[in-house]
Amino acid sequence: MNASHEPVLLGDVLAFLANGPGLYLDATLGDGGHALALLEREPRARLWGNDRDAAALAGAQRRLERFEERVMLTHGTFTELPGGWERFGREPLAGALFDLGLSSRQLDDPNRGIAFRHDAPLDLRLDPERGAPAWQRLTTIPAEALERVLREHGDVAGAGRLANAIVAAARRGELPTTRALAALVDRALGGRPHPRRTAQVFQALRIWINDEAADLETALDWLPTSVRPGGVVVTLAYHSGEDRRIKHVLRPIGAVAKRLPETPRPASPWDELTRKVLKPSEAERRTNPRSRSARLRAFRRKSA
Repeated sequence: MNASHEPVLLGDVLAFLANGPGLYLDATLGDGGHALALLEREPRARLWGNDRDAAALAGAQRRLERFEERVMLTHGTFTELPGGWERFGREPLAGALFDLGLSSRQLDDPNRGIAFRHDAPLDLRLDPERGAPAWQRLTTIPAEALERVLREHGDVAGAGRLANAIVAAARRGELPTTRALAALVDRALGGRPHPRRTAQVFQALRIWINDEAADLETALDWLPTSVRPGGVVVTLAYHSGEDRRIKHVLRPIGAVAKRLPETPRPASPWDELTRKVLKPSEAERRTNPRSRSARLRAFRRKSA
């Protein structure tokens, strides 16, 4: 049942990212599809592959083993990337890829507790060895804080009503599984079952459980010190909150996302290579439905 994860917007990613010899970071290695294509495209490229999911790293290592010493892997969050970079002598990066989506393996594995299509313990952790699972965390979060999570990370309509229902049910011990949460979403928000709405709720909770928003901002702030002049950063975001953060941090001044509070910023060290966000073609969305919400942006580190 664990299907291989199809790399999203592969041709566009390579067109921007492949930047000659050097060290490239794939910060969310996953199944290694983008990394494999990059190593084949750039014979003198070396890959630093990182992921917080140890199972994903093990699978990618097997897939990329033929490249031998050209591939080096680290296990950790984005916040831990600067420490991982020390292993490479702080060598300036030729390019970096941040594919922020879940892999098909994570979604299709019924034991991970990430997707509501399977009935499993409500976990939502990308690294099951760190932190507490969602069913436990939901017993302690205030309803007001959960409402902000649902709005900010899932654009969930009726977030206040749903947050109250989730917190009350969790404290009664009524949300042990993914299906229990999905059923509660339908009851609390009314109407017929709505898979997209439920997916937004699971997405928001997953981002909160894994602290993905703060993790991403930390990594984006680190990139100017780690990417060489002329080096390229490619991002693949899958919801508006991620995309707004990327634009806010990496876009040149004058093109800042309006929905994030404006703060004084120094001149950007980046040139934006994508005038408009790139999205999968209709053909790719048909063959890989999970790509449909992807948004690609690319930025080049200025020389001075």
